[in-house]
Amino acid sequence: MKQEFLEPRLRPIVADLLGVDSDSLAPHVSLTDDLAADSLDLIEVALAIESHLGIEIPERSIEKIRTYGDLVQAALAHVEAGGVEPPAEASSVPLVSSRVVRAGGDPALPLVERAGKLTPYVVENITDDALWAGRGASLEVTVQATANEASVALVMDQFAWLGERGVKVSVRRGADSPAPPA
Repeated sequence: MKQEFLEPRLRPIVADLLGVDSDSLAPHVSLTDDLAADSLDLIEVALAIESHLGIEIPERSIEKIRTYGDLVQAALAHVEAGGVEPPAEASSVPLVSSRVVRAGGDPALPLVERAGKLTPYVVENITDDALWAGRGASLEVTVQATANEASVALVMDQFAWLGERGVKVSVRRGADSPAPPA
């Protein structure tokens, strides 16, 4: 796999997760010093690269990454033949909105509401909200109306395990797209 093919596919993933403009990603840019990414951020980037592009970057390699150029080279070094085509649903990350209602709480008065692209960070925040509400809480996740079945299934997979923790999870496709994050 050539860098010219892979790098443009990495750029939006990294920019989105680190919350930077994709134009600021140059090979010499330090992810930790210039973009204030910590080790957890780098692991989230590696997980997103794996989920979107099918490239698994081992943790020992992640620890050596300092610059955006290092990240591109690490991804290139770990490309497996045929493993770089993203799943069809990964090309567009679905927009979701969530509502968490405490057990016995009034559904009209949710404890927490969130909306945004289904990034690992948003999944973590929604999960934390639901767990914080405790056993018997309800998590209602609405996926944008234009999402395909694979996107809806992806959202279900992200939150289904909360049922084992006593949280009632419902995922549905909305009539309208969720509001963008504030």
